[in-house]
Amino acid sequence: MNNIKIKKIIDKKSKSKIVCLTAYSKNIAEELDKYVDIVLVGDSLGSVLYNYSTTRKVTLTEMINHSKSVRPGVKKSLMVVDMPFNTYKNKNSALKNAKKIIKMTKCDAVKLEGGKKIINQVKFLIKNKIPVMGHLGLLPQSTKGKFKSKGKTTKEINQLMYDAMLLQKNGVFAIVLECVKSSLAKKITKNLKIPTIGIGSSVYCDGQVLVTDDLIGLNQTKIKFVKRYVNIKKYINIGIKKFTSEVKLKKYPTKKYSY
Repeated sequence: MNNIKIKKIIDKKSKSKIVCLTAYSKNIAEELDKYVDIVLVGDSLGSVLYNYSTTRKVTLTEMINHSKSVRPGVKKSLMVVDMPFNTYKNKNSALKNAKKIIKMTKCDAVKLEGGKKIINQVKFLIKNKIPVMGHLGLLPQSTKGKFKSKGKTTKEINQLMYDAMLLQKNGVFAIVLECVKSSLAKKITKNLKIPTIGIGSSVYCDGQVLVTDDLIGLNQTKIKFVKRYVNIKKYINIGIKKFTSEVKLKKYPTKKYSY
């Protein structure tokens, strides 16, 4: 358990914004590690890499394999791994699978989706010295059908606030707020002593997370909270076209690139 890295994240609360991005391989992780505070191996890899219709199809083996690839690329950042669907149904399975993830990937922490419903699992992991990041609001592992924002009704507002305080009370070091209404995200952030990391939940959160493939334009999506900062496909196409042309014209490989 990397207490120093986790303490650094907590200490950023209300001082400087926390930057978090996803990685599924060493090469991307190396680039992220230069700039971000947290590298998340998200179960979003299901849709991004495998074209799954839901993150519920992502397996523990897939998460571990991609995390093992990411680990060599992360030196300074905190590395967090999503526990996939059905791997924390009860506290014993949660502990068994979390231990397996940490042992095999050498990550710093795991992330679980939910509040009151999974609080026993969260408490048990933390009791056993496994750092946990929380995740509230829209929960992809539990959502069927169209994704909708959370915190619109009084019931939702009260439940989300209760869950956030409950997770904090039981020892999570940070909470992802996904698609939570801006006013509620602001209120939760203000009331917590631990950082909130938003995704589609306003600038009021203590940090922000996005899927890297969305940010760089490698993955095409129309999700409201995604801002594309660069079109990496443009540069990939330039390289591939040049290579294809040179191969066909017998310009590659020259003596310089041959043994």
